[in-house]
Amino acid sequence: MKTFLEYSSVKATDGEHIDEDGNLMDLSDDSVVEKLNAFVGSIGMKEYLVPEKAVNELRQKLMRVGIHFGDVQFTGESGDMSVPITKPIFGKDLDTPADEIVNEEETGRSINFVYEKLPTGTHKVMAQIS
Repeated sequence: MKTFLEYSSVKATDGEHIDEDGNLMDLSDDSVVEKLNAFVGSIGMKEYLVPEKAVNELRQKLMRVGIHFGDVQFTGESGDMSVPITKPIFGKDLDTPADEIVNEEETGRSINFVYEKLPTGTHKVMAQIS
């Protein structure tokens, strides 16, 4: 049996144990967007009594990886909409004037929602980052 000192001296040096999904905020990388879309698309697997509930669940989960998007207003029984994605940045850039603060940054990406009311009275909401 190994002692505690033998266990504690083992160190991973190759980095293979680290998950490569650590930088999910990098929306310029298409592979990151593909991974996020697998997660974002999962809200379409459930039905919701109120479509805003699906958006709020998705918003909370994306905020965990630092991705924010604006308000989503559902009008009518079905339709689609697109909302720009922003990354929360607060502070100063190199070219920010002394009396201003950088607050948010557009990513050039958006999240697209498609929604419909089902005959049962529930709503189906699907989303995808593009």
